[in-house]
Amino acid sequence: MLRFISFGSGSSGNCYYLYTETDSLLIDVGVGIRTLKKHFHNYGLRFDNIHRILITHDHADHVKSVGSISSEYQLPVYTTRKVHDGIERNYCVRKKIQANEVHVIEAGKSFHAGEFRITPFHVPHDSSDNVGYKIEYGGIVFCMMTDVGHLTEEMLQYISEANYLVIEANHDREMLLRGPYPEYLKQRITGPNGHLSNDECAKALAEHATPELHHVWLCHLSEENNHPELARKTIEQVLKSYGIVPGKDFELDVLKRKTPSEIYKLE
Repeated sequence: MLRFISFGSGSSGNCYYLYTETDSLLIDVGVGIRTLKKHFHNYGLRFDNIHRILITHDHADHVKSVGSISSEYQLPVYTTRKVHDGIERNYCVRKKIQANEVHVIEAGKSFHAGEFRITPFHVPHDSSDNVGYKIEYGGIVFCMMTDVGHLTEEMLQYISEANYLVIEANHDREMLLRGPYPEYLKQRITGPNGHLSNDECAKALAEHATPELHHVWLCHLSEENNHPELARKTIEQVLKSYGIVPGKDFELDVLKRKTPSEIYKLE
């Protein structure tokens, strides 16, 4: 059985864990290594059962601890060449990834990692590079797309292929525009390489979700420009206008910024 946990989702640190009885993937490591070890202990999980790491992009809230964990546990780190180079330059990553653990992947080229078949795909964002992941295991399709400036046709296709989907719902547009952020930051967030709004996320789900989609998790919510219940309500309203009922057609949950989720079973 495939299981999924979020250990943090937001600008304070992002980290997700996808695992079976015999294999596992850590996706992004923006949470401190001590905190992460504590979470694993609390869930009765063994930290040395992590087999490999996938990285979406090189912003600190996604990579802060990647070098430390990779080096201590000899874990291979998979991401694109541009992201690897960005991690190497990132002063927030104090411990760098050892050369023998650097594994370079390319968007659009599938590869096998243990029990998983993984397809990286391009995600627009103002980092060195950014990829989402389609991860296949035992007939299950799990997709992750975070820090999304805008949704491409390719990404919309992956939404339609997913059984389980983690997708960004970063901000409420009105909260952002009326809020205290300086104008340049508002423009960055709402721009084509910024972050995805609740409305944009909702429309994509409404138009591209299929009956094969079982569960959606909203990720990377802004602390200043969004609220979990607002994100959920906005997306539920849009979905219902399309005749889709969350809780009936598929489950909808909001991942917390700093608190681990429950362990979700993906069947």
